[in-house]
Amino acid sequence: MTAFFQKIFKRYPIKTRRGLEFLPGMVSWTLILFPIWGSILIPYIVAYFILFFDVYWFYKSFSLAINAYRASQKIKKAEQENWLKKLEKLKDYKKVKHVLIIPNYKENLSKLRRTIQSIASQTLPIKQIFIVLGMEKRETDGMEKAKTLIKEFKNKFGDIFATYHPDIDGEVKGKSSNESYASKKAYRKLIQTEIIDINFATVSSVDADSVFDKQYFSYLSYKFLTDNLRYNKFWQSANVNHNNFWTVPAPIRIIAFFGSLWRTALLVQKDRLISNSTYSLSFSLLKKIGFWDTDVIPEDYRIFFKAFYRLQGRVWIDPIFLKTSMDAPLSTSYVKSLKNKYQQERRWSWGASDDHLYIKWWLTVPNVPFLRKTIMLYNVLLDHFLWPVNWFVITIAANIIPFTNPAFQRTTLGYSLPNLAGLILTSCLAALLAMVIIDFRNRPKNPSVSKFRELLFPMQLILIPVVGFFLSTLPALISHTQLIRGRRLEYKVTEKL
Repeated sequence: MTAFFQKIFKRYPIKTRRGLEFLPGMVSWTLILFPIWGSILIPYIVAYFILFFDVYWFYKSFSLAINAYRASQKIKKAEQENWLKKLEKLKDYKKVKHVLIIPNYKENLSKLRRTIQSIASQTLPIKQIFIVLGMEKRETDGMEKAKTLIKEFKNKFGDIFATYHPDIDGEVKGKSSNESYASKKAYRKLIQTEIIDINFATVSSVDADSVFDKQYFSYLSYKFLTDNLRYNKFWQSANVNHNNFWTVPAPIRIIAFFGSLWRTALLVQKDRLISNSTYSLSFSLLKKIGFWDTDVIPEDYRIFFKAFYRLQGRVWIDPIFLKTSMDAPLSTSYVKSLKNKYQQERRWSWGASDDHLYIKWWLTVPNVPFLRKTIMLYNVLLDHFLWPVNWFVITIAANIIPFTNPAFQRTTLGYSLPNLAGLILTSCLAALLAMVIIDFRNRPKNPSVSKFRELLFPMQLILIPVVGFFLSTLPALISHTQLIRGRRLEYKVTEKL
C-alpha cells in the first residue's frame, strides 16, 4: 500500500501537497458553518453533533485538570530528588556533555543573560555544558550582543561561542533554519574535533527566554545514561509561562494560564507528548536525521516527526518532570502586547502547514508500527483541525438553530438543546476550579503581588469567551484560511520585554 501512495506523491508532488494543505481549513470551516446550513437541512443531526461536542469538551476539561494534577505531583517529587547525587553513582557521568543552542533575533540582551545565568546555576558541573548563541547575521547589533555575553560567561562553561546565520536562498527565516546552521557549526567545532564524544552528548533547542530548573541538566544526564534507547530519544520538561505572569495584560495571562497547564499535563500522556519550544535530544539522533529542516517555521513538531519516520517509529519522548519557565508576550504598551500575542498564536497555529507532511509520511513510509503512527497522527490532526472550531461550537452553536430553523425549536430536542448544552458546559466549571487550584499551587510565589491580586485572578477568567476568540480562535482560523489560499506565513519575532 505504501508503494502505491509513494507513486502518487512522486507523480503529483504539487497537487498532493496542495490537496492536503486544504484539509485543516476545509475541516475547520465545514464544522464552523455546519450548525448554520445543517440546522436547515438536517437539524436533528446538528443537535446531536452539538451535544456530542459539548460532552467531548466536558471530557477534555476534566482530562486536562486530572493530568495537570498528576504531572504536578510528579514534578514536586522530582524537585525533591538530588539528581546530581544519583548521577554521580553512574560511572560515565563525567563523559556526558550538553550542547545548548539558543537561536535568537532582536532579543533583549538582559533576557539572553537571564537564560544563560539559569544555565550557569545548574547543579551539574557546568564545564559539561556548551552554549551556542545562534545569532542572525542580518541583525545589526547581533555580533555586539554575542561578544558581550561571551565575555561575561567565557570562563564558566565548557565553551560558549556564537554562530551568525546568513540569509540563504530557499530557506525560511526563523528558528528552525537558524538552529540547523548553528547545530552544524557546533558539530564541526565540538564533535569532529573530538572535544565532545557524540555517544555521550545531548543537544537542546533553547528558546531565548527559557529559565531552567537548577536540576534540569543533572536530571537529563541521569535519564540519558540510564536509558538503553538514549540514541532514539527526545526529552521534554513542562514549559510554563511563569516568568512574567503578573506583568502581562489580563487577556495574555489567561492564555498563559491554560497553556502552562496544558503543557504540564502533556508530560503524563505518553505519545501525546511532542517536543515543544525548549527540548533536548540525543546529538547522535540529530546527526542521524540530518539536523533541523530549513524550510519550516514551527520546528518542534517537525523535528520529532522527521526523526520518528526516519527511524521507522523507533523514536520516543521521555518527560523531564521539572518546569522550564518562559515569558508570555509583552511589549511597550497594552495594545502592542495583545498584538504580539496574536502574532504568536498565528505562528503557533501555522503548525497546521506541516500536517500535509505528517499525512504523507503516514501513507508512504513503510515498516512503521501502524497503531502508534495512527494514534499520533490522529492526536495532532485533532488538535490542529479543531483549534479554530472549539470556540464556535461550545459558545454559539446551540443558539443558532432557533434563528435558522424556528420550526425545529418547537420540537422537544430543539427546545431542550440550549439548556442541555448549557448544563454540560456549566459542569466544566468544576474542572476550571480545579485548574485554578493546581495552577496556584504550581506557580512560584511573587512577593510583589498582593494577596488581593492573587484572589482577583480567577475573576478575570470571566473574559475567557472574548479572549479565546481574539487570541486563539481568530488567529488559528486566519492561518488555516491562509493555508487554503496557498500563501506562506512570514516569520515575526514575538516581543518579550
